Amino acid sequence: MRYDVVVLGAGIVGTSTALHLQERGRAVALVDRRGPGEETSYGNSGVVERSALLPVAFPRSLSALADVALKRYPGANYHWSALPALAPWLLAYWRNSAPDRLLATARMMQPLLSATVAEHRALAAKAGVETLFRDGGWLKIYRSEAAFAAEAREFPLAAEFGYRVKALSQEETLALEPNLEPSFAKAVHWQDPHSVSDPGGVTKAYAAYFQGIGGRVLTGDARSLRQNGTGWSLATANGPIEAREAVVALGPWSMDVLTPFGYRFPLAVKRGYHMHYRTEGNASLGRPVLDEENGYVITPMVGGIRLTTGAEFARRDAPKTPVQVDKTEKLARKLFPLGSRAEAEPWMGSRPIFPDSRPVIGKAPRHSSLWLAFGHQHLGFTLGPATGRLLAEMMTGEKPFIDPAVYGAERFG
Repeated sequence: MRYDVVVLGAGIVGTSTALHLQERGRAVALVDRRGPGEETSYGNSGVVERSALLPVAFPRSLSALADVALKRYPGANYHWSALPALAPWLLAYWRNSAPDRLLATARMMQPLLSATVAEHRALAAKAGVETLFRDGGWLKIYRSEAAFAAEAREFPLAAEFGYRVKALSQEETLALEPNLEPSFAKAVHWQDPHSVSDPGGVTKAYAAYFQGIGGRVLTGDARSLRQNGTGWSLATANGPIEAREAVVALGPWSMDVLTPFGYRFPLAVKRGYHMHYRTEGNASLGRPVLDEENGYVITPMVGGIRLTTGAEFARRDAPKTPVQVDKTEKLARKLFPLGSRAEAEPWMGSRPIFPDSRPVIGKAPRHSSLWLAFGHQHLGFTLGPATGRLLAEMMTGEKPFIDPAVYGAERFG
């Protein structure tokens, strides 16, 4: 079977890319070893984060570094065995976490981030899943005045980008979320983001819409990708397929395909965990809530209240070590009346991240018919539809809705 494009990876980025290409008249096959939205795109806080400002940074103060190194900060964990191989990447990440570089990255990411809510909503309307979306923003709570003051320093930048943000007293916060325990000092309400109650379900719905307009979803191993004289070939459960162009949108598995073709992009992963909980009594939560100082998010989902942890630095395929779930669960119970666990064990996934906290979106430097879309760090679900539109416009010769130059793979040499 022959297609115009084969998209490798049926997460939110790959599914959105395939969908946008199919809408533009391309014959597209979307290939993954699992079903759409069943890997990293399933396990996240469900925030469509239009108001992301500065990227998640590597700690630079001695006290913050000590908290991470001594594993006192619940929002981070690491495996000693992974650190030697990660050392060069961590050094580059630390350098890119300097204040001036973070600000530069924020400005480069804003054109893409500013489109996130509108692009998700457009696809949600076509896929019939608007009811899974909610507005109302999200809350960040602060237990100390010092932590709140640090957040408030970002308000001028938020105003520059046109984001709606409001500082709240404890009383104002409880008026929004009356079932929170008054165990915090202040909060910040970021009003522009939307959130979803089932991110995996949203991705599956986008994939179903893609199939409804003629796209094919196939099961296959992306590592079987081969270049031939007329493009690319790939083995699938339905037999071999060929395509004129290929897109690698495999998130944390992207380098498994690209390394054999000679690419050495500095991609690492931040592993993360989540667990769903029932609630006590009639308690409810209306929006995601981030406990900034303890590094976890609680979010209302179709499966219950989802607790999502911070980052774990480890080998991508190392066994689970969900210590952050155990630590943050104790803290979350003091913030919200969580009931019993609704799952047998925590879910684990890997967030793909480059040391400069920007994704790669565009043509592969050494192969004219190979395209790349991965490395979206903590913002994969947020950026999927906007990335898909941008890449589809580049591939079909349309004028891109934003300048894609800052996301080019050429920046890595």
